[in-house]
Amino acid sequence: MFGELNHQAFLFPAEMLQAWYNKAMITIEQIDNLSKDNLSPLTLLAGEDLGQYIQLKEHLLEKVGFDKDDLTYSYFDMAENNYQDAEMDLESLPFFADSKVVIFDNLLDITTDKRAYLDETELKRFEAYLENPVETTKLIICAPGKLDGKRRLVKLLKRDAQVFEASTLKEAELRTYFQKQAHKDNLVFDSGVFEALLIKSNFDFSEILKNLAFLKSYKKSGKISQADIDEAIPKTLQDNIFDLTQHILTGKIDAARELVRDLRLQGEDEIKLIAVMLGQFRTFLQVKILAIQNKAEQQIVAELSDYLGRRVNPYQVKFALRDSRTLPIPFLKKAIVTLIDCDYAIKQGKFDKDYLFDIALLKIAKERQLRRNDQQN
Repeated sequence: MFGELNHQAFLFPAEMLQAWYNKAMITIEQIDNLSKDNLSPLTLLAGEDLGQYIQLKEHLLEKVGFDKDDLTYSYFDMAENNYQDAEMDLESLPFFADSKVVIFDNLLDITTDKRAYLDETELKRFEAYLENPVETTKLIICAPGKLDGKRRLVKLLKRDAQVFEASTLKEAELRTYFQKQAHKDNLVFDSGVFEALLIKSNFDFSEILKNLAFLKSYKKSGKISQADIDEAIPKTLQDNIFDLTQHILTGKIDAARELVRDLRLQGEDEIKLIAVMLGQFRTFLQVKILAIQNKAEQQIVAELSDYLGRRVNPYQVKFALRDSRTLPIPFLKKAIVTLIDCDYAIKQGKFDKDYLFDIALLKIAKERQLRRNDQQN
């Protein structure tokens, strides 16, 4: 009797197991299972992570076999097309097959974006369609941005549609997914090198995808070393400015001068370099102030996002906390003021901008050395 009860306790309905499995999969893995044949009558793709959203959209259209020349597919960019034309196609019966696929792209009306392409009458008609969709039509809605949960349209879609959202992945999810991708591509990473790839990609889905493609084209298979990362993946301006900042902070003036010279040869302007450096130092200062207030990492991300009016990358905060740990607040304030003064002087045309920028870097390096000496004494 006990054995029977125990056995029954671990029998789960198929729906429950499927729901658990779907939850464990990230969005792109769920889309992997899609095809034109198993597509739901209503499918919605949305999300705030625009880099990932673009990848997911391309993947979704590929999986359902979208072909602009195939008359069983209809595509409408709601930013450009008239809703009346889209509605007519949506509600008409297919001519060339038993069913058809209609795609509404850039339907920002269901997001928190202030732009809207449908008027109130059209929204009502679209709601009526969602309540009673045509059986022979499969509608795919693509909406870049955060879904507006207060809208009735969104409530209807969340109730009836198959919803895919491009939400920022947790670090563990990113690692697992891209480790699988690397394994499929026959790429094996030396110790610590996969971590270096994630850091270089700023833990951003689309950046990791792009950088893996660079590695695959550079080295078809085999072990990936740190040298391969350095050689195959182009350095971004952010990478170079981070290196420049580190040279200045550690007193490596010759290395800093050499990097600045290379950046100038690449056509980078001092005003742009100052802007990126200012962004780095401001982030250091902001996270440092919030950390002193005993704010947790997630709280810092939330408060900075609210203050800046945009979503801050959690990994940007994570690494800023790490890199600013030994930097005193007075030094960070001084560095920011020095860069602002330099920017102003360049725009006033008082002296040669190369000279002004070099002097600003030397001032920051000297200030850092003075603060380090004070800490040691």
